[in-house]
Amino acid sequence: MESPTSTKVIVEPAARLSGLVNCPGDKSISHRYALIGALATGRTTVIRYSPGADCLSTLECLRSLGVKIRYQKGSGDNDSCVQIEGRGLSGLSETSENLNAGNSGTTLRLLAGILAAHPFRSTITGDLSLCRRPMERVIDPLRTMGADIQAESNCPPVTILGGQLQGVAWNPTVPSAQVKSALLLAGLHATGRTTVREPTLTRDHTERALTLFGVEVTRAGLAVSVTGNSTPRARDVRVPGDFSSAAAWAVAAAALPGSEIEISDVGLNPSRTVLLDVLQRAGAKVVSEVHSETNCEPSGRLTVAHRKLQPIIISPVEVPGLIDELPLLAALATHRGGGLTLTGASELRNKESDRITALVKGLRALGANISEQSDGLTVTGDCTLTGGTVDPKADHRLVMAFAIAALGASGPSTILGADAVSVSYPTFFETLNSLRK
Repeated sequence: MESPTSTKVIVEPAARLSGLVNCPGDKSISHRYALIGALATGRTTVIRYSPGADCLSTLECLRSLGVKIRYQKGSGDNDSCVQIEGRGLSGLSETSENLNAGNSGTTLRLLAGILAAHPFRSTITGDLSLCRRPMERVIDPLRTMGADIQAESNCPPVTILGGQLQGVAWNPTVPSAQVKSALLLAGLHATGRTTVREPTLTRDHTERALTLFGVEVTRAGLAVSVTGNSTPRARDVRVPGDFSSAAAWAVAAAALPGSEIEISDVGLNPSRTVLLDVLQRAGAKVVSEVHSETNCEPSGRLTVAHRKLQPIIISPVEVPGLIDELPLLAALATHRGGGLTLTGASELRNKESDRITALVKGLRALGANISEQSDGLTVTGDCTLTGGTVDPKADHRLVMAFAIAALGASGPSTILGADAVSVSYPTFFETLNSLRK
């Protein structure tokens, strides 16, 4: 395999993978601890902050808004430390510069919720990929709360003239943890109560983080609420390992005969672990053990071993809980004996790339028997991939998915633009190398 720091990476087939993995800190949780810490009173220390570029974009945006941040990058994935001097609920400062969210939709959407309540003008932009992503699902409710937001064609750059917000009861038609989180963060500053009634449960890291930082959060069924003028209190927190990164190794172990991979100290929040049930349906042996509930987030050890692969069906109701892992499941389906029928996943077209089209094109280039539908795809695991050249469209999830698929090919595969993986998992290819047996 070529150097993972190069733009192009060649992935050779693997007989099997085994070993112990300790993944970097969870990306979703890291974003939230940084943003809430900036709104808190006092100093927040975050241990094991995600080293990915997305989470670093959040820190840079907060620095531009006057937040004092000290970041100590460790020698590995798991020993970074971030200290954040909280500015209080409405204490961010105006900046004349555009805030650059890079490739991070989470940064843009959650920060938009916060800035909607600050009485100054701010503009959030990002890279070319982010500036193609639609933002109306977060813009519309924030406008309803009283924010003045402008965005051409509802895509970034997003310009926000913030001010006094009113609480709202919002019923999103499409489940989105990012939209829910943006409204809850805006609701901290608003008058009255802000409630989001989800059509389907999404990941609940924001609710858990707000509770951890001393904010009262109430839940009734699929409705979650906060009351305005709720100032978080600084905390020392530790981020568990990123489940969506661990998912790559769980899927790889399930895919390759003779493989068994153990992942330690990984987040096992139930709103993130639907994948484990799906892997069991696909034939894998899965053992999940919660060892800790530190900082309101369950974490523990995950072990996945290969058993005879079976085709799987992913129904629309499962999609919200699998949204990050669907590309990996498509990769799993290309291995001998696998297969996948996926529907109700049109949301994949609005990610860092059009993940449906890009997945189908890329996996087909590697030799997969795959077809595309408007809201999903179908893979038949009745052939061995040949290998080939794929373009992940600067999408970190697709880099990992193509790499896992390529492990089962009969020849080498070339992934162009593989450095996109640094958005969430900078050491992905080093870890892959360490697991080869």
